[in-house]
Amino acid sequence: MANIIDRRKNTSGKSTGNRQRFIKRMEGHIRRALPNVISDGSIRDMGKKGGTIKVPIKGVSEPEFVYDHETGKKETVKPGNDIYTSGDRVKKPPKGKGSKGNKGSKDMEPTEDAFTIILTKDEFLKYFFEDLELPNMVKVFLDKLKRVKFKRAGYSNDGSPSKLNIVKSFTKSLGRRTGVSAVLKKKLKKLEEELKNAKDEDKKEIEAKTVKVKKQLKTIPFLDTVDLKYNNFNPQPTPSSKAVMFCIMDVSASMSKHHKSMAKRFYTLLYLFLMKAYEDVDVVFVRHHTEPKEVKEQEFFEGRETGGTMVAPALELTSKIIDERYSNEWNVYCCQTSDGDVWGTEDAVESRNIIINKLLDKLQYMAYIEISEDAGDTNTDLWDAYKEIPQRMDSFQMTKLWQPREIWPVFKKLFKKKVK
Repeated sequence: MANIIDRRKNTSGKSTGNRQRFIKRMEGHIRRALPNVISDGSIRDMGKKGGTIKVPIKGVSEPEFVYDHETGKKETVKPGNDIYTSGDRVKKPPKGKGSKGNKGSKDMEPTEDAFTIILTKDEFLKYFFEDLELPNMVKVFLDKLKRVKFKRAGYSNDGSPSKLNIVKSFTKSLGRRTGVSAVLKKKLKKLEEELKNAKDEDKKEIEAKTVKVKKQLKTIPFLDTVDLKYNNFNPQPTPSSKAVMFCIMDVSASMSKHHKSMAKRFYTLLYLFLMKAYEDVDVVFVRHHTEPKEVKEQEFFEGRETGGTMVAPALELTSKIIDERYSNEWNVYCCQTSDGDVWGTEDAVESRNIIINKLLDKLQYMAYIEISEDAGDTNTDLWDAYKEIPQRMDSFQMTKLWQPREIWPVFKKLFKKKVK
């Protein structure tokens, strides 16, 4: 029989290492549960401070020790035991009888309980966005003020302990000790030869010198201050990518509570992705009904203003902002959400023409997300006007959503990292 000794310092709780291994084992369940997080509407809070995520309980159980219910006889005494000795019989634990409860239902379908896993903010964002990227991020420029990379530039005699180069310092020490000891040994050999041929009155002085040299040989320091070498780094400006994302949301009266909720969940996911994955990224929020308006983040997600529907002015405003604030060095992206209802086919056609003639040449990528009431919705005027754009340019994508569970698969499809 194997004897197992638990030597963990923290036996009453989960250590950090145990937790990381458990999270690693549950990765598949966590990823499959991500659409539910978006459906529950809690993604914004989780993106800021982390939270809980529910996974099936199957496969969650961990190995554990159990009592031997067949016999109370134990052949070994475990380390740390101060009650029993070899040969003692251990009482069986009392069997629980259970109390009477409410009558069960025979018509219930079998279900599976859920298990709640607590994720930190970083863990949550990692599982959402580790395989995603902004497409066609190709424009780079030299930003000497913001983006600096430190490059190796030889060694220096001074520096912080964290930059100490151990190999170089040891090599320097070895060379110094070898050189010093060679000089002292040569001097010692010379003194020994002089001692053989010296007169009696001179021997005492030569012996004293010999003792001094031998002492110097034994006291050569292994590592001296002059041996220390530190890694030296020089700051160098490096090419950097800058990106801006335009978020255009239809808030007209035709956008019901369902439509707006779906759009806000999509943009929340997009905003968290941009903040997590990129350092130099601007986000421009544009709300529109008949009139477009650039707003701050809070008003974009919480504003209540509504009205009729015109899409073309919002696209014109986007083009104007790009011309005024973002030069050719920027990677410009755009995501537009709408229910597809517009003020006649003229607005739909004009919107399409603005995208083709004014926007696509300035954009690296644009996605149009149309939100429907149900899966059976027919094509809208805006969808029919837009559907010829992807045939002309690969940088324009369009898709439909009608329930919260579809948001995550669609988002992954739009921003999937390309294998190089």
